[in-house]
Amino acid sequence: MSKNTISSSTITEDELLNHWQGHRRLTRKVIDAFPEDKLFNHRIGEMRPFAEMAMELIDIAVPGVNGIVSGKWQRFEEIQDRKSPKTKEEILKLWDWSTEKIDELWAQIPEGRFQETEVAFEIYEGTIWSHFFYFLDNEIHHRGQGYVYLRSLGIEPPFFWER
Repeated sequence: MSKNTISSSTITEDELLNHWQGHRRLTRKVIDAFPEDKLFNHRIGEMRPFAEMAMELIDIAVPGVNGIVSGKWQRFEEIQDRKSPKTKEEILKLWDWSTEKIDELWAQIPEGRFQETEVAFEIYEGTIWSHFFYFLDNEIHHRGQGYVYLRSLGIEPPFFWER
């Protein structure tokens, strides 16, 4: 087949959002599977408690999509006022707020934006799609740590395919 007759398939921006939101639904299940005290206090080695990892994901998600939309790479506190959560319920409430805000912002991403190059959060230079995949990869990485924590507590984590 000649190069001119090869067609390519790509994922749409809506499909990409749905894929990410599937991961977010699964990560929410992992957060919810933790006993309250273990969410904030359980550690293995030098790893942080899962509550801190979950907050890192929250702190990246909306500011990241806001940066994709606007080119303004602000910290979470510059976008939404928040206190450090003290309960699982407060973390889940922030998670749910973030999920809704991501859907709202995603619809505002300009055409062709994922191919542009930009410095995110005044540190990371790359294409917008590479920044987005960092957000997703980071979530998967931390969720994996959450799975290890849950198993160490004798808790069966959610199936990874149930998104």
